[in-house]
Amino acid sequence: MAGQTDPHISLFSPQEVEFMAEDEMVEIVPNMNMEPLNFISGDFGRFLPQIPTQVPLWLAVALKRRGKCTFRPPEWLSVDNLTQVLEAERESQSTFQALPFSYVEIARLLFDHARDDIPDMYMVRSLVEDIRDVRLHKLETNLGSFQGTSAVKISNVSAMEVNLVRPFVRRALEAFYKHDKPEADVDRDTRSSRQPREANNEPRELQCPCLSEKKSQVSSVPIFVELPEK
Repeated sequence: MAGQTDPHISLFSPQEVEFMAEDEMVEIVPNMNMEPLNFISGDFGRFLPQIPTQVPLWLAVALKRRGKCTFRPPEWLSVDNLTQVLEAERESQSTFQALPFSYVEIARLLFDHARDDIPDMYMVRSLVEDIRDVRLHKLETNLGSFQGTSAVKISNVSAMEVNLVRPFVRRALEAFYKHDKPEADVDRDTRSSRQPREANNEPRELQCPCLSEKKSQVSSVPIFVELPEK
């Protein structure tokens, strides 16, 4: 896994988020005959001409660069589907439509490396950008009404969106915790004062009679004796 750029705010860079998205599975159509490829993450192939197969996005991009395959765009990355998603996002200000967790990164990689395999690529890119902007505006609006709590739950948020709001949410939760903590301490002290006092088992101070005659010569010396518990 890519390292965090700043462990204090747990914020990943766009490059790190994209790196993690490259493990998403996509469908390609090979144009060559090749034996299965064996990697630590798994075995992929065998590759046969014009036979679709599933591979990680990073492998698909590598094969595409070498002219060994073409992409089959995912179903959600179409003009019709994205148009419906955009309309639904605009209609509801409190819910987010279901999209792949790394939809922004997947779309960006396909736009960069497989634009000739995406029908109406420029319209698709425009719709993806509009959806991203609408969802970010909704996130900002929803977080504007943020109230004290111990957790935040928002469904169907993507990796990029989580990465952008994580620093703010983390700082907000810490601020609410620090604000509520003094009141919690006062309540705890109040409850403890109302409870009956327990027996004091701490060491007790006893004065030794043998030292009474020497008080004029030395200062009073307390002797601490550990008493057994009753």
